[in-house]
Amino acid sequence: MTCTQLANTAASGLVALCCLVFAIVYHLNAPWRSTPVGRHVMGFTLTIGALTAYTVAITFWPHGLVASVLQVIRTCLLLVTAALVLQRIHLVIRAQHRRIPLDVERDPERPSV
Repeated sequence: MTCTQLANTAASGLVALCCLVFAIVYHLNAPWRSTPVGRHVMGFTLTIGALTAYTVAITFWPHGLVASVLQVIRTCLLLVTAALVLQRIHLVIRAQHRRIPLDVERDPERPSV
């Protein structure tokens, strides 16, 4: 394994571990299931953690059946990531529209939020 592969694997492992620790702490200390934003934060964090765990796993099993299964899992995780980004767009738009009443005119000199 080259130095760059080792650095990539180590950094990916660190991110996966941090995501796992975050998920455990968040699960134990916050009612994350009770809000759409909480569910999104948990889902996005776990997805990023799984993608970085994939990077570690594929380094050790680059060929064969295990690699093929890992590649299918990675594709599914990327589709989940895309869905979560779309969900994030929806959450942001919804949050921004709640802050500005529709019947109030905005000041053109004031930057929008």
